[in-house]
Amino acid sequence: MRKVKEKRVKVRIIEAAGSNFCVAACDGQKVHDIIVDLFRKNRKVELSFAENDELTPAFLNSAVGQLYGTFPAELIEKNLSFADLDPEDEAVLKRVMERAKGYFEHAYSCRKALRDVIGGEDA
Repeated sequence: MRKVKEKRVKVRIIEAAGSNFCVAACDGQKVHDIIVDLFRKNRKVELSFAENDELTPAFLNSAVGQLYGTFPAELIEKNLSFADLDPEDEAVLKRVMERAKGYFEHAYSCRKALRDVIGGEDA
């Protein structure tokens, strides 16, 4: 039996956040929670920024950046895509993702080193 290519779930940012001004971290958290739920159901996600008027790093850190603290970077990059993003906002998003990936990789290394020194297991 041939496996059918799974279709991405399209999440419209203005619907998920409840506004076309995506500036607050609390609104980004709403988007984050939707992505996490879909990832845990093994779904691929496309975030659509159509009709979005304002986008800030705080919103993107909350919506996308913190995913790197929960999921491996490879899983995020394979299962999350973006649409309807202007070049300036795309540059901000890429910067947020790179910083989050670096931060969470570093945080993991620090926790591992601490466990190696004091003993114990990962929480």
